[in-house]
Amino acid sequence: MNAHHEDDDDQDAQVIRLDTARQDDGDAADERSPLERGIASGLAFLRRRLSGEYEVDEFGYDPEFNSTLLLPLARALYEHWFRVELGGVENVPDGGALVVANHSGVIPLDALMLSVALHDHADRQIRLLGADLVYQIPILGHLSRKAGHTLACQADAARLLGKGELVGVFPEGFKGVGKPFAERYRLQRFGRGGFVGTALRAGVPIVPCAIVGAEEIYPKIADVKPLARLLGLPYFPITPTFPLLGPAGLVPLPSKWMIQFGEPMTLDEYDADTADDPMTVFDITDHVRENVQQMLYETLLRRGPAFL
Repeated sequence: MNAHHEDDDDQDAQVIRLDTARQDDGDAADERSPLERGIASGLAFLRRRLSGEYEVDEFGYDPEFNSTLLLPLARALYEHWFRVELGGVENVPDGGALVVANHSGVIPLDALMLSVALHDHADRQIRLLGADLVYQIPILGHLSRKAGHTLACQADAARLLGKGELVGVFPEGFKGVGKPFAERYRLQRFGRGGFVGTALRAGVPIVPCAIVGAEEIYPKIADVKPLARLLGLPYFPITPTFPLLGPAGLVPLPSKWMIQFGEPMTLDEYDADTADDPMTVFDITDHVRENVQQMLYETLLRRGPAFL
């Protein structure tokens, strides 16, 4: 009797294959809440950081740190605060190229928004060239390196372009990012055209880029120059909210942004030696500046009111 029941139990039992069991385990893992998945992902990230299981290139670029911590923060501003609209992303080539953009906003958030735009919509990591001051500030300089950016020097730019990287430059520098609100969307000088020489030597195209929206985030109405000199800064801005509102004045105004990429400007008719001809470099620089300025006017008209 007992033996008969044992046979029935054997016939009724179902054998679960090992691969099916693993699949079920995977399904169970997928059923974890977003919070649980986030905690697990965060712990895995910390474990890799502590064990040194991550890669950093010769410039200090840390892809995992950038995609896990830096980009999500910038993406929140991009999508929900500035509501950035992107145009002409198909003009961004696959290989090495030099993106040349206008610069503004008192605090260079335009660099962050440009990085998000290209990472998320062109699948490209832009390597921005920054001023010396950026890398003299310990935390900011370290984070800039982690995000893939480097000093604005010809040697670093040449190495990056030679590896097929997308390099970005803001030729206006601090003159652009710190200009008064009354001069918004009017390009400052593009320096001596060093970026043109870089593109000529590397044999890469120049991609003009217009960024509309950054001018309104911190409308600069005055500059306390003695305080700027004391602090070693290029300017100390006074805006309608800063320093009047204290730390709250550092919150950028939620202007509507648009980023437009123009058609690549190929330099195939020039050889690398042209980079040493000041007149040719000046002419190309002026042409690029006019192109970006025209794009700015057109994009500004399309954008309409700044805060709607």
